[in-house]
Amino acid sequence: MGLREELLKAIWHAFTALDVDKCGKVSKSQLKVLSHNLCTVLKIPHDPVALEEHFRDDDEGPVSNQGYMPYLNKFILDKVQDKFDKIEFNRMCWTLAARKNLIKNALSVDNEDAFKIWCIFNFLTEDKYPLTIVAEEVEYLLKKLSDVMGRGWQQEQFEQYKASICNKNGLSAWELIGLINSRQFCKGMDQQTVSVAINEVYQELILDVLKQGYMWKKGHKRKNWTERWFVLKPNVVSYYVSEDLNEKKGDIILDDSCCVESLPEKDGKKCLFLVKSFDRTYEISASDKKKKQEWIQAIQVAINQLKMRSPSPHVEAREKRYEMRQKLLAEQEEIERQMKELQMANESKQQELETVRKQLSEAATRASEEEKRRLQTQIELQNKFSTELEREKLVRQQMEEQVAQKSFELEQYLQRVHELEEMYEQLQGALEDEKQARQDEETVRKLQARLLEEESKKRAELENLHLQQQKTIQVTEKEKQELEYQRILKERALQVAMHQLDQLESERKEALEQYWKVQKKLDDAANKTKSWRDKVAHQEGLLRLIQPGGKTPHLITNWGPATFTEAELELREKTWQEQKNSPAQ
Repeated sequence: MGLREELLKAIWHAFTALDVDKCGKVSKSQLKVLSHNLCTVLKIPHDPVALEEHFRDDDEGPVSNQGYMPYLNKFILDKVQDKFDKIEFNRMCWTLAARKNLIKNALSVDNEDAFKIWCIFNFLTEDKYPLTIVAEEVEYLLKKLSDVMGRGWQQEQFEQYKASICNKNGLSAWELIGLINSRQFCKGMDQQTVSVAINEVYQELILDVLKQGYMWKKGHKRKNWTERWFVLKPNVVSYYVSEDLNEKKGDIILDDSCCVESLPEKDGKKCLFLVKSFDRTYEISASDKKKKQEWIQAIQVAINQLKMRSPSPHVEAREKRYEMRQKLLAEQEEIERQMKELQMANESKQQELETVRKQLSEAATRASEEEKRRLQTQIELQNKFSTELEREKLVRQQMEEQVAQKSFELEQYLQRVHELEEMYEQLQGALEDEKQARQDEETVRKLQARLLEEESKKRAELENLHLQQQKTIQVTEKEKQELEYQRILKERALQVAMHQLDQLESERKEALEQYWKVQKKLDDAANKTKSWRDKVAHQEGLLRLIQPGGKTPHLITNWGPATFTEAELELREKTWQEQKNSPAQ
């Protein structure tokens, strides 16, 4: 069902609500108001002149719905883009339809729940007008409500009610609201529980909510963990402050490049997994392992559907149910056709048997007439030859032999007629047995078809479970390989670091030995210098010869002028630096 068909269902409710006389016609002024409201909620420009031009020749009388459909398709539905609020559009059509059809005093459900049931009705109905919901979809909806409320499904009770739905060719939206309002299939449940169940089914079917619940999310900037209410839809994961959905904190946009992965325990958080989007990675913690696996599987299914460009699961399930109904209807028509062929064949057999019976009857009649003629001939012969008995004994004996022969042939003929009658009765019994055998064969065939269908469903479920287990094993094996690879890298880095540490230790020992050698040389030089100064002091005393100063300035220390210049100091520093670096080389 495309966007146009979805919009037409809601518009049909609004149009029929304006059709007060139920004649399929609405006045032009009401159509103007309806068209203006549709353009407003669908966010398309409204051309008030177009409606006047479209119905220019019908100004005085009402406008029929056949005449309004071309205008609706051309000026409204052809211009619609998927940028409007569908809930607001449904509420506008609901307001017009409920004002006429909904009796609020007779309802125990509130107006909001009735609106949600109306939206679910439009989603589950087929594209046939007037809109009705078939018994199979009513059963599907009531089962989902019962599952949400935690109530067992009463199949036997619904089978009795299902016959009445089939006789009426389905239920209207208002009859469906009345059925749920009567609580016929949810006895013992209070109004709040029923309202919660309606809201949850509405979110799943209409708002495309695949899964929702509380989980912990790691912050992007402050890196703290905060509990959020997460809502998964086919293309986005939204998270809110609480489940009332009043304050949205952000969205995780899903596309075919996203992925979801399980994480080990860290930061004191268990049941961790991450969602990688195009520009960011989100770390999330579920309450337990079961919830974690359910969320990972649900998000992965949504990503796979985006990759395959497939519709949402409940839309796909609705299409499959519709295809199944069409298939069953085709099979039923085929069975009816075969039954008609069997009936025609049976009638043909009956006609053949009737023909045989008539032939047998005609043969019996001819035999009876022949017997009468024979008796009459015998009497005539007896009368004729009674006077000549003595004279023609030989002829009489011959005639008696002929009569005996004729009697024997008659008895054989009568016996043959009797056998034919018995054969006719046997054919009748065989025909009845054939009918019963065909009925038994049809019953067995239906039972085998149902068992095969159940077996195929079970096999599909087992295959899905097997695939899920294989995927889980592959993910676990991949994580194990990644951890092993990280461990090997760390061991190699540790070996390299130990090798570098050994080299540094050997270099340190060599540098220390060089240091002690240099220190020994410095001590020897210091001892030599000290002995030389002692000799000079002993020879010259405290006298200091006055010598002409050099052109380069001398350094001044706290003991007086230095014995070397600044250039000599730099040269000595350079020499010492080279000696210091030479052991390391």
